Amino acid sequence: MKIAIGADHAGYVLKDVVVPFIESLGHEIVDVGCDCSQSVDYPDYALPVCDLVASGEADRGILICGTGIGMSIAANKVKGIRCALVHDLFSAKATREHNDTNVLAMGERIIGPGVAQEIIRIWLETPFSQGERHLGRLNKVARIEQPVALKSE
Repeated sequence: MKIAIGADHAGYVLKDVVVPFIESLGHEIVDVGCDCSQSVDYPDYALPVCDLVASGEADRGILICGTGIGMSIAANKVKGIRCALVHDLFSAKATREHNDTNVLAMGERIIGPGVAQEIIRIWLETPFSQGERHLGRLNKVARIEQPVALKSE
């Protein structure tokens, strides 16, 4: 898979740790930055990752900031993105099986590199269940993204 990855100043250290790990699993990385501890704005890195995923240029995306909260909020504003903030192994698996997430958000200040790598491995390896109830729910979520038609009077 081609994985787009981005981080802000509070997540770039963890990003630099997980990139070689992801590559060791056989995946291609598109790294959109950042690579410094100087304060930057997380939407500036969430948007390029999500654009790559939404356009099909990347199969999945990974976003890292201090808590993962800001990145997940920004990511879920992009049409077609289903981003989950994950800090445990159970959620990593469930969010793929039940929600078919295409972007993963994590917080460098919340989890260490070992847990982050295991979350990523599970998230990348777990397929969507294709369960009827899950498909129905995802269709309802997709309808939220549709523009509301204005009624003429």
